[in-house]
Amino acid sequence: MTGGKMVGVDVGGTFTDVFILDEATGKASVAKVPTTRPDQSAGFLSGLSQETDDLSGIAVVVHGTTAGTNALLERKGARTGVITTQGLGDVLEMRRRDRPRTWGLRGDFEPVVPRNLRLEVPERTLADGTVRTPVDLNAVRDAARTLLSDGCEAVAILFANAYANPENEERAVAAVREIWPNAHVSSSAEILPEIREFERFSTTALNAYLQPEVGGYLNRLETALKGSGFDGEFMIVQSSGGVMGVETACERPVRTALSGPAAGVIAAGFIAEAAGYSDVITGDVGGTSFDVALIAGGQSMLSPQTSIDFGMVIRTPMIEIATIGAGGGSIAWVDKGGLLNIGPESAGSDPGPVAYDRGNDRPTVTDANVVLGRIDPDSPIGGSLERLNVEAAAHAIDAHVGSPLGLDTYQAAEAILRVANSRMAGALRLVSIERGFDPKKFAFMPFGGGGALHAGAMLAEVGIGRAIVPRYPGVTSAMGCVISDMRQDFVQTINRMADQVDEVALGALMQKHHDDGMAVLDAARSGFERREALFDLDMAYIGQTHTVAVPLRVRIEGARVTPPTRAEIAAAFDDAYHAAYGRLLKDGVRRVMNLRSAVIGRRRKFDLLTLAPTTSGAATAALKSTRQVHFGDKWHETRIYSRLSLPAGALIEGPAILEQPDATILIEPDLVGSVDTFGNVIIEART
Repeated sequence: MTGGKMVGVDVGGTFTDVFILDEATGKASVAKVPTTRPDQSAGFLSGLSQETDDLSGIAVVVHGTTAGTNALLERKGARTGVITTQGLGDVLEMRRRDRPRTWGLRGDFEPVVPRNLRLEVPERTLADGTVRTPVDLNAVRDAARTLLSDGCEAVAILFANAYANPENEERAVAAVREIWPNAHVSSSAEILPEIREFERFSTTALNAYLQPEVGGYLNRLETALKGSGFDGEFMIVQSSGGVMGVETACERPVRTALSGPAAGVIAAGFIAEAAGYSDVITGDVGGTSFDVALIAGGQSMLSPQTSIDFGMVIRTPMIEIATIGAGGGSIAWVDKGGLLNIGPESAGSDPGPVAYDRGNDRPTVTDANVVLGRIDPDSPIGGSLERLNVEAAAHAIDAHVGSPLGLDTYQAAEAILRVANSRMAGALRLVSIERGFDPKKFAFMPFGGGGALHAGAMLAEVGIGRAIVPRYPGVTSAMGCVISDMRQDFVQTINRMADQVDEVALGALMQKHHDDGMAVLDAARSGFERREALFDLDMAYIGQTHTVAVPLRVRIEGARVTPPTRAEIAAAFDDAYHAAYGRLLKDGVRRVMNLRSAVIGRRRKFDLLTLAPTTSGAATAALKSTRQVHFGDKWHETRIYSRLSLPAGALIEGPAILEQPDATILIEPDLVGSVDTFGNVIIEART
């Protein structure tokens, strides 16, 4: 891909963001267009066409998608059936016997696969892998025919203990494929060969549920790209922050559940490291949500599973991201008790905030920023509107917030922002303080179209020392698509005492993961600076439920993997456990639960200095005008700057607003902004 154009496209709930890097010239361009519903591919192609007419010059397109996330949250996946072991038809519904509200005595949950589409067949594999009852293939075929007659587009095969021995499940899958009219057949032994029935069943069922929706979207998009002259490599961002090919994404769409937000965290880490900050809390404010993640020591936090919504558990490696419904389009409302709330309902891109003048009459966070003068109504981001309707936004705030609470327009708008900022600050505390990290030692990196409007509030609310606003905050997730490495993750349950691990069998499994991952990298059309394979074990003391991740020091010579010895495994566990809990259990018996492997192709990163501003000139040359902006309880005469025209080294005293096509940066009174070598704006308290 060297010398061609690299394109990152992030499709969010409100906007579709495009970042284009021309490797030959080092120049970058960005675009931000409204996301199209229900077919997001139209917005995708519209964003590309704004920046380039010749798709044949693009070497690689990397896409961060919310197609899977939206299908899960809105429950708009395919009609899906399940074929499972006799007696296990209710595992998806029983879950872990949790509740939607911790202290509530009521609540309901409906799995994405209803009870009448969860069919049971005779078969049984024991936990040690012994096949006690071979699968009844005639019953499997009958079940498949029944599901087809009931209108199912996809099917999941979920057998007990298939992680220990997939034989029964593999035979059932082969029998179903003889009958099933499409490729939407998911097997738990392929998707997640890991102990714990509910998590394995849930992940596989959700994968089947998403296959027609995500696969159809990606196939339509790939066809449209090729029809427009694109002949490069098309890749998809995974929830882990790595990228994968379209074919893999269509087979395992469950890995895209947090695709777009993950790309943003990858970009934030890359930008922060270049700027000299290794400890960062990221905050992505889009139109629908506020996504927060923590990067410590230059490393983002990875989690083995997440819950997209109550009871919808996905177990696959993903960056730990906390999400709340507090984006620019989140609707402000007053409940029956007279309390002001923000979200989770969002106006999205259609109809959008009231100021968009597209039929919505309920105020949003964006409307509050517009009314208070923080967003220029004559230059809305995204380029789809000529002007924002300030009067309509003010009327909606009066009607829905001001009147019920006895506040005037500006007091009500300030109240909306205070509640939104309070919710955002809570999310920052969740990923920092509640996990043992001191936020004062971190920098805050806001991005997304609205992130930099709330940077100052986060410094005040959480006590973070500074904020780093990247050069193109509105398209940071799209930039992350370009930066992300190619990655293949594998997991397999071992379930042995550490002193009984079969070193030869472990070595064979590690070698298979290594070879399978390298084969995927070999098939990629783009090159890599280097390749690496990482191996971890999930381990615990016997009797413990929760495991610790134990990194293994593995010798790889050529393509040959040498596994660790039992003694090396025990020592590695002691190090990891002591680091996590500060002590070891005397006479504790160690257990190895799972092997986790990651094969990574490190892609060449571009030099951020290619995006840097000029180092000459004065900040005054970037001054556009002044206008009245409301802060607290009064109006302030505020300087308005063209952000991309500010030179490196520029110092901007608050109050000030920095405007650019993809975002707006707010520097509040008593704060000061400075432009670093890379064009980042560092916002700190005035000394």
